[in-house]
Amino acid sequence: MLSRHFLRAKVLQALYAAKTDPVDLNVVEKNYKHQIARLNDLGTIQLAALVHFAEFSGIIMDEAQHKFLPTDEELNPVRRIPENIFILRLADNYDLRRHSEAANVNWGGVDNDQIFRQAYAAFVKFPEYKQYLATEPSFETDQKFALNIFKFLMNFDLFRESLYPQSLLWEDDFDQIAQYNFMMLKALDDTTDEATPIPLVNDLRFEKDDEAYDFSRNLLLATMRHFPEVEKMIRDHLNGWEYDRVALMDVLLLNMAVAEFTEFPSIPERVTVDEYIELSKEFSTERSKLFINGILDKFIIELRSAGRIHKSGRGLLNPALFDSDEADTSDFSDPNVANIQFPEN
Repeated sequence: MLSRHFLRAKVLQALYAAKTDPVDLNVVEKNYKHQIARLNDLGTIQLAALVHFAEFSGIIMDEAQHKFLPTDEELNPVRRIPENIFILRLADNYDLRRHSEAANVNWGGVDNDQIFRQAYAAFVKFPEYKQYLATEPSFETDQKFALNIFKFLMNFDLFRESLYPQSLLWEDDFDQIAQYNFMMLKALDDTTDEATPIPLVNDLRFEKDDEAYDFSRNLLLATMRHFPEVEKMIRDHLNGWEYDRVALMDVLLLNMAVAEFTEFPSIPERVTVDEYIELSKEFSTERSKLFINGILDKFIIELRSAGRIHKSGRGLLNPALFDSDEADTSDFSDPNVANIQFPEN
């Protein structure tokens, strides 16, 4: 399931696109739905790459056996990667195959072959690979090693860069989706087989995912409805500044916050303020966090006085999906890879 923080960022991007290239509200909603669906495509492509890496390693081993002067190691390869128990179960899984077909995943072709050849050549140099070859095959051992392969692939620059042209936002989304997939793969157990559900990043078959998507969709539509009202509120609190000098991202963040204050009773005001301060750090100017904090404090007073804020319950604080302080940063220091922070296996 995608975190609410991440979904707020997706709503912000959708609003920015709608403001810079104005379209009908129905089109905004349709575009947002497509944007979230494309996250599922990215997640499926990442998972399918793990399966393809294992399969392609077998092809590389077969080719090496037929070289003019193969080494003893090439003549008698240890086929632990192509025969990895965990990855073979993924490859046979109906859900993953269905997702891959829907996303039109195809890792064939000369260009992709070169990416996976280089990835394989770099990966087998790591000591983790030699250590793995010395272990006995088991679901647990093979799962842990498959997670190492996945981490390596997701950090391999050639692999990442091959995907970015497929969507304007995938460069921004890549790490978040990879972290989700890592945790999903880690949660699978020895009962995993061809019938086990493999959850999508945003899987509407599950109630929590459905609720999370509804939250973000409703936030998008509520924010669009509030634009004229919030513009006036911002102008009233600028204290001599001109409205046109306010960064567009700040305007959008303030609009989203007002929508949460007034139309999402289960989310406490402080949670909303903290979320949009964090988003301002990620997407706006260096001084935006102070501006956002100050304006939102004034908005809360104004909206409370007008009887517009009605909160109940403790709310749902849902920060970043994974805590990077607990991430494993020790694996794979190859200069050709990036540095996604993954939790330890």
